[in-house]
This record gives sequence, C-alpha cells and structure tokens, in this order.
Amino acid sequence: MTRTVCGPGLWVESGGSGSPALLLLHGQGANAAVWQGLRPLLATRWPGRWVAPDLRGHGRSEHRAPYGFGTHAADIAGLFAPGEEVVALGHSMGGAVAMGLASGWFGVRVRQVIAFGVKLVWSEVEIAKAQELARAPVRWFASREEAVERYLRVAGLQGLVDRGAAAPGIVEEGGRFRLAADPGIAAIAGSPIEGLVAAMRATLRLAAGEQDPMVTPEQMRRFDPQAAVLPGLGHNPHVEAPDRLWRLVEEMLG
Repeated sequence: MTRTVCGPGLWVESGGSGSPALLLLHGQGANAAVWQGLRPLLATRWPGRWVAPDLRGHGRSEHRAPYGFGTHAADIAGLFAPGEEVVALGHSMGGAVAMGLASGWFGVRVRQVIAFGVKLVWSEVEIAKAQELARAPVRWFASREEAVERYLRVAGLQGLVDRGAAAPGIVEEGGRFRLAADPGIAAIAGSPIEGLVAAMRATLRLAAGEQDPMVTPEQMRRFDPQAAVLPGLGHNPHVEAPDRLWRLVEEMLG
C-alpha cells in the first residue's frame, strides 16, 4: 500500500494494480482508515487497483471550503488517468460524492456506483442543526483520549474499531487536541440527491444495514428498486462486517 498527498492537498492511500480501479469514499467526519478491514479482501478478490482518499476537509487532507459534492468530485477526478474505468464504492456522504463523479462532468469514466448508508431524506430540523455545526468554531480537547472519544462518536465508529485506529481522525497542536475534520464539512447536509441521480451516467446500486438509522429501504427503492438490506448491521457495514459487505458488492457487480 502507498500513501501520498495528491492534487489539492488530498491524502490518498492506494494499492493493487491494473483495471478497473476501485474508488473507496468514506462518509462525513471519517477518513480512508475506515476501509482497513476491506483491504485484505481486495488483495485477493479485486482484479485492479484501489484508491482511498481522505476527502477535502477530512482526516489528513487539506481544510479548504467549499465542501460540496461537486467540489469533492473535482478533487477526486485528478486521481485517475483519462479513460480509466472506475467502480465507486461510497459510504454515506461518500456515496453521494460518487454519484456526482459519475455524472461525467469531471472527465472520469465511472462504470458503476455502489452506495451504502446514504441519507436520502433530510428534515428541516436536521438541516438547521447541521448548518449550526458547520458554523461552530473548532472544539479543543485537553487530552488525546477525549478527542478520540469525540471522533469515534462523530464518525459513528464507537465500539467498532480499536481506539488506536482513530489516530487519523485527530490532530495535536500545542499540546491540545482537535478532530481532524473541519466543522464546515457539515454544511453539505440536505443537498438534494435527486439531481445527482438524474445526472448520473453509470449504474447505481444502493444498500444499507438493517439497523441503519439514516435511511430506510423504501427511501432507497425510489432510486434503486433492487436496493439491498444487510441483516443485523448498522450504518457502518464496511467496518462492522467487511466480508459481508464485499460479498454484496460482488453480487451487485455481477
């Protein structure tokens, strides 16, 4: 596996070789480290290379607003060669970014998008709360432990990963600690998914854990009549049960 800083200050992890390329896009507040459980499977069951960036404003990538779906998609587009075939696997917000990339507006040839845990419906209260979070100043913590606890909770990873795996999600400055993600990333909440789906030039498949509070099967089937539900899993199936998620991905790819 290689780790590089590319394009507009993006931290990118990658591995494998050949085609097609698999693009792994994390959810809001997280970073590329959430794909660790999937990487051993990719080594033996994915024929091409894989690419996993920390999206702008997240993890080890640069903080630089705006953080819209189109901005993220434009950042990512530079990671692929002209004409390179791409399959995108995106979690939550990352799934919506993958939809935007699949529009063809950014010069990337996306064959298929598999998006899971994408929040498709937002209430006015939820949008207002997210906008308030986006305007909030950076919150500092006196200890690494406090910051790690906050990161795991914000990223929905509490109880799912070893605390040591949270390192990319926090930053130390002058003896204080903060989350690595820019609070401004929350402003993306409520952006309409319908327009992204309408603009796509690739196949879209949707999935979610049975216990995912972010989305319902009925909401997903508006866009994918064959949307899948993973029994017993929550919002982070790629962390909870990467082997089960990957079997679903293989089924969806046919």
